[in-house]
Amino acid sequence: MVRENTVIGIPVALVRCSDYNSPALPNLVGTVLEAIGWQPARGSRVLVKPNLLAPKPPDFLPCTHPRVVRAACEYLLDLGVRVTVGDSPSFGTGSRVAQKIGLTRALADLPVDLIDLNRPLLAKLSSHGGIVAISRQALENDVILNLPKLKVHRMMAISGAVKNHFGCVTSLWKALLHVVMGDRGNRFESMLMDLLDLLPPSVSLLDAVMAMHVTGPVDGLPFALEMLAASPSAVALDTAIYTLLRLCPADVPLWQEAVRRNILGANPGDLAYPLEPLDSFDARDFVIPTTLQPAGFHPFRLAKRLMKNTWAACFDIK
Repeated sequence: MVRENTVIGIPVALVRCSDYNSPALPNLVGTVLEAIGWQPARGSRVLVKPNLLAPKPPDFLPCTHPRVVRAACEYLLDLGVRVTVGDSPSFGTGSRVAQKIGLTRALADLPVDLIDLNRPLLAKLSSHGGIVAISRQALENDVILNLPKLKVHRMMAISGAVKNHFGCVTSLWKALLHVVMGDRGNRFESMLMDLLDLLPPSVSLLDAVMAMHVTGPVDGLPFALEMLAASPSAVALDTAIYTLLRLCPADVPLWQEAVRRNILGANPGDLAYPLEPLDSFDARDFVIPTTLQPAGFHPFRLAKRLMKNTWAACFDIK
């Protein structure tokens, strides 16, 4: 006999968090991670992987908020876990972005390493034989605590848990993959799905306290969804968000790819909500781009990206 409080399905834990300054935020982070049954082993190595997009002023909207990152690190440290925080941003270096947005200061008193995911290791993609350069530092961990920021994306419609793993690909290779795969059918989103299988196991904690809508991934507008969400499945967490936003797979390239592969968690019926129900959050006014741009980059844009990142690395551009 199934007990009444048994959760059947992939857990997606949702809680309301009204503000990043809320004193309840650290406890809420622990609440959603415990609700999905995740507790890494003492002494294990965990990479906390926020979205560090670009070196902009503190609290830069498209980035995972520093207080969410800190709360996640505190939760892990209390469990006796060895914590590293890192990303490979599209613009600049992870350490520089962390400094500019206030993350370095937020973590200054914690025993965590803040690194750039910049040492590439070539790996073969399973679906079409392409090559991707994954950060060796990411691969050296036992598990990844993936901390995406909920925002719209002019190429992917929504940037969430699956897309945030792309930050484990070293910087120049991300732009190169846009060039060689972005305009070829579904190869780009297929690459993103393959990437999940190449990385250590991950658990996702979504920062949607202040989401970003209208346009993105850089220059959108704030949307107070007031939500923290966690799941052991990046696909399931994204599916929950797509469902909340009243989307269908045809609207979201990554969701369409997950459905095509019949990945567990791509169907809303696969999910269970052990805390707040999905309909307790109001996203009716959340605006998503009506027309998506191709994921491809022109080769000139790749060359420009290489020059900017090389200049930033050599001269620490502010």
